[in-house]
Amino acid sequence: MNATPPVSVIMPVLNEERHLRNSVRHILEQEYGGEMEVVIALGPSTDRTDEIAAELVREDSRVHTVPNPTGRTPAALNAAIKASRHPVVVRVDGHGMLSPNYIATAVRLLDETGAQNVGGIMHAEGENAWEDAVAAAMTSKIGVGNAAFHTGGQAGPAETVYLGVFRREALEQQGGYNEEFIRAQDWELNFRIREAGGLIWFSPELKVRYRPRPSVRALAKQYKGYGRWRHVVARYHQGSINLRYLAPPTAVCAVAAGVVAGVTLTPWAFVVPGGYLAAITAGSLPAGKGLSLKARLQIPVALATMHMSWGYGFLTSPRSLAKKVIASRRPAAKTATA
Repeated sequence: MNATPPVSVIMPVLNEERHLRNSVRHILEQEYGGEMEVVIALGPSTDRTDEIAAELVREDSRVHTVPNPTGRTPAALNAAIKASRHPVVVRVDGHGMLSPNYIATAVRLLDETGAQNVGGIMHAEGENAWEDAVAAAMTSKIGVGNAAFHTGGQAGPAETVYLGVFRREALEQQGGYNEEFIRAQDWELNFRIREAGGLIWFSPELKVRYRPRPSVRALAKQYKGYGRWRHVVARYHQGSINLRYLAPPTAVCAVAAGVVAGVTLTPWAFVVPGGYLAAITAGSLPAGKGLSLKARLQIPVALATMHMSWGYGFLTSPRSLAKKVIASRRPAAKTATA
């Protein structure tokens, strides 16, 4: 691979007025010597996102936009990939901030490892006490298990990575993202790449600063979606589930059963939900080191929201979603010719 091949940065955005300009700035100021383009796929935002994007296009000729009328992330990614033209494709979200040498490091790793996709750490950072609490929960093992792209770890092959820097040929071989996966589209695409013999590579050298959801409600919606669509992946790709993904639904069932039994049978059953609360409270202590008291007190709330919402989403994921996904991947029927 050319040491500095041209790269295309693709961004799916929807209601990102708060972070879009700063996110694009972190891209354009990359310490990278190769040619670069930024393609922003615009969903139907209700804030100033489109206006800010238009300003960015006027200010820098490297920035372009494409429409994404569906507002869905995988559709936005595919539209941006189609509109881009370079051999290396870098995915960035509208609220993600790349470290200064992110692209240069990723290109080097693609060359050194022969991987089809490389990625690193989702480095969550808050701007207030609640977001600090969520960031602490998202980077702790009690919050997300042993997921290296959340908690860090040694460089090496991985099931999936955060966002990703791809060889275009890998995306084209797989037909891009499956647009039926409203969530978990990254995991699903990386699974298909691995099934085709490709390598997914994690490296802690790669960091993207991430802004957590700003409220309990928004966090719950996010993690419910994660759980719901991770179950779809498990149904669609047999053998893709592991114990880490079963922990949240197991916790939901145990806590619910403990509460019901405690109310109807014996108060001793409250030991189960009580033990869960004690565990996340104890686990929040090391996770909250260096944070304000207000943030530390909110970490158990963030942990419970993440666990219970993910588990509930997983348990209530309808089978009809998997059927839609399977149908979306069937080849089109051939029409008869006279």
